[in-house]
Amino acid sequence: MAGIEVTSLHKTYPDGTVAVEHVDLSIGDGELFVMLGPSGCGKTTTLRAMAGLERQTSGDIRIGSTVVNDLPPARRDIAMVFQFYALYPHLRTRDNLAFPLRAEGLPKAEVSERVDEAARLMRLEPLLDRKPQRLSGGEQQRVALARALVRRPQVFLMDEPLTNLDAELRADMRTEIKHLQAELGTTMVYVTHDQVEAMSLGHRIAILNKGRVEQIGTPLEVYDRPASLFCARFIGSPPMNLLEVELTDGALRAPGGLVLTPPAGLGRDGSLVAGVRPEGLEIASPGSEDSIPAVVVSAEALGDEIIYVVDHGGDHDVRVRMPPTVRFAADAKVGLRYVGGTPPVYDSSTGKLVA
Repeated sequence: MAGIEVTSLHKTYPDGTVAVEHVDLSIGDGELFVMLGPSGCGKTTTLRAMAGLERQTSGDIRIGSTVVNDLPPARRDIAMVFQFYALYPHLRTRDNLAFPLRAEGLPKAEVSERVDEAARLMRLEPLLDRKPQRLSGGEQQRVALARALVRRPQVFLMDEPLTNLDAELRADMRTEIKHLQAELGTTMVYVTHDQVEAMSLGHRIAILNKGRVEQIGTPLEVYDRPASLFCARFIGSPPMNLLEVELTDGALRAPGGLVLTPPAGLGRDGSLVAGVRPEGLEIASPGSEDSIPAVVVSAEALGDEIIYVVDHGGDHDVRVRMPPTVRFAADAKVGLRYVGGTPPVYDSSTGKLVA
């Protein structure tokens, strides 16, 4: 096992396209680290540079105690799982798993032992004699994971491995991957654009935007206090409500009448934006204590919750998360109040967290 250090990574392609502007990462030994961001943010390029599939323009990559800048992929002691399973269609599951070990010239007994161990961990024993066309999408993905597992690498690199699965299979495979990583204790770097995968899997998450790291933190840290307006918009479903506010008389006041408690030490006026999660607002009966008048615009019933869009007289409607037992019709006049504690506050010109 080994940690990974990425220092001042930069990648520009010959046509001038900048894929990675500047990335610094410190990934701990045995950590499940997730790189999250939209398409084109540089997360896959960074992962491929770790693997040696892309040569960075500048910067250093260290795996364990070794700087691997000049090492080919085969000598980096990593295993990679791709979005597409890349299984050999003419080989049975057993032979797909054994292929990289046979290529290394390992003894037949050791190959058999490792294949059996990987099949047990990924629950593939009944499928060892099937070819890929006789496997479901989830089963093929488990074979791809097991094929990486048999090599016993220092580091697993995973590039959006669940994208092609349906929602139920993705949930099952997230559980499989998290359990596998915990059991093995191997360093794992996981790339995704899906925030649910990132929040449910990662010990820590790096949020990338335009080739730079916007924030690194635990799932709860990036959810509770996003480091920038980009992170605030990207993390959460629905995302944070972003309200333009003014600091007056010791309170943050938003258009429409909402009053929020400022963070300690804010001590500055100017153009500010407060981030309010949908669960930080509450819909109540008109005229309720501490509420302001509002009107329900629409409701999205999701079974375990209802997301209301509410017009509170501000510049933008807000989204409010409520339990399914609390129901209001569209156009209903209601009260809206803030129950979210101290919100994060951002500078509207820089987009950065100020308190």
